[in-house]
Amino acid sequence: MQESIKYIHDSQRLLKATEVSWILNISKSMVYRLMKNGKIPSVRINRAFRIHPEDLDKFIEENRKYYSEVD
Repeated sequence: MQESIKYIHDSQRLLKATEVSWILNISKSMVYRLMKNGKIPSVRINRAFRIHPEDLDKFIEENRKYYSEVD
């Protein structure tokens, strides 16, 4: 997964919800819910929503749980 995130940062383009769902291994509707709830910042371009790779990285870091923290 690190390689895919590194590739995305290299391209410096905004991500579609489908791409984010693939990276996080969740449904596209879940991605839209996370954007709607403000958990993942997004950019609206006409009717399309896009996510900046740095915002996705921040979301991943903020939600990372280590096994020692779960107990």
